[in-house]
Amino acid sequence: MLNILTSFNDFLWSYVLIILLISLGLYFSIRTGFIQIRYLKHMFKLLTEGISSSKDKDAKGISSFQAFCISTASRVGTGNLAGVAIAIAIGGPGAVFWMWLIALIGAGSSFVESTLAQIYKVKDGNKYRGGPAYYIEQGLKKRWMGLLFSILITVSFGFAFNSVQSNTIALAFDQAFGIDSIIMAFILAILTSLVIFGGVDRIAKVTEILVPVMAVTYLAIVMIVLVKNASAIPHMFALIIENAFGFKQTVGGGLGGAILLGVKRGLFSNEAGMGSAPNVAAAAEVTHPVKQGLIQTLGVFTDTLLICSATAFLILLSGVYTDGSLNGIQLTQAALSSQIGSFGNIFIAICIFLFAFSSIIGNYYYGETNIEFMNANKIWLLCYRVCVIIMVFVGAIAGLDAVWSLADLFMAFMAIINLIAILQLSKTAFSALKNYVKQRNDGLDPVFSKDDIDGIDDVECW
Repeated sequence: MLNILTSFNDFLWSYVLIILLISLGLYFSIRTGFIQIRYLKHMFKLLTEGISSSKDKDAKGISSFQAFCISTASRVGTGNLAGVAIAIAIGGPGAVFWMWLIALIGAGSSFVESTLAQIYKVKDGNKYRGGPAYYIEQGLKKRWMGLLFSILITVSFGFAFNSVQSNTIALAFDQAFGIDSIIMAFILAILTSLVIFGGVDRIAKVTEILVPVMAVTYLAIVMIVLVKNASAIPHMFALIIENAFGFKQTVGGGLGGAILLGVKRGLFSNEAGMGSAPNVAAAAEVTHPVKQGLIQTLGVFTDTLLICSATAFLILLSGVYTDGSLNGIQLTQAALSSQIGSFGNIFIAICIFLFAFSSIIGNYYYGETNIEFMNANKIWLLCYRVCVIIMVFVGAIAGLDAVWSLADLFMAFMAIINLIAILQLSKTAFSALKNYVKQRNDGLDPVFSKDDIDGIDDVECW
């Protein structure tokens, strides 16, 4: 049964989903004039403003920076350490180039879906919530489709992916420190409880500290390795380009393997177009939906062009990727240990804890906002929280290969539903962008009203 599930899931990822994500990513990029490149500098400015607004205790919702951190927390997980290693081990150095390319293309989809999430967000007391389920119901008038999306994302992110993250933490700490998995199961369950029972405010406060710390620490260590191997950097980039276009035989496969693994790794890691990040993008307090759309687009670059690239550089500079006996997280550990000694294993274990625990928090929030879409009764939210804690505990002590395959499959269907929805609603996002650009050209700090564009008269928050 597991083999059948895996084969069907591979078919979806290898053909249907990849074609959809790339083609729509290109379409959105062209229609927005490649906003992800033209407005890159402006994105950093908006993120800086978001850091300042996160200190405003009277603001509704969470700040744009906090929303960025929560979504980045979910995006940046163990896949950034292990997934990239697998892509290089099987597809060769050329996979890295295709990973970069898909991030640039996918950023167009990220902008559209997060902008739509902001436009169609709803009030939740003095906070906001939203995401694909909400813009599907309001924009397409198809609640059944929104409910299906909510179920898929809650099961895949809230339960399955969180169990896998806790399992990875437990394995890493057992190998690095000899800590029994049952002990880590209790520690993770307690830490998760302390965060998620504090609501979105506590999640935002934890991630706005955790995400920058983990990212900067990891990048700093990799920077040391880059400086140490400065003379080899030109050769590393040449190796990536040569293998990306088939100029040289890639490790473990040909050009097709490099393209497929690089594209799949990039899509899976940055989640652009998947419908996950919009759930937290909607919770931010901004004056114009496009602002959060741009900030979330920056999250795609943070995940793939920074964190994933750092892992790739580490592995390629070390040369250990040619050892066929190593794969996944073991390859990353071996690469770092070859550069900084035995401390590498310990450091990777700490990184895995930070990356994976932050993912647990971010994944949990995706489920929370969709549970509230399905049923606003707080009893359902309490049940969901308890189930998440149980899955985190069980995941730390049990191998859950079947759960992982099921989660991948659910995520694929979830992404297909979201892509269909944002394609139909993209005109609204394009109109919002046009309004934003016009106000900026007039020298204004853009402020949005539902009267600014046609067809959204019944939205709740604008």
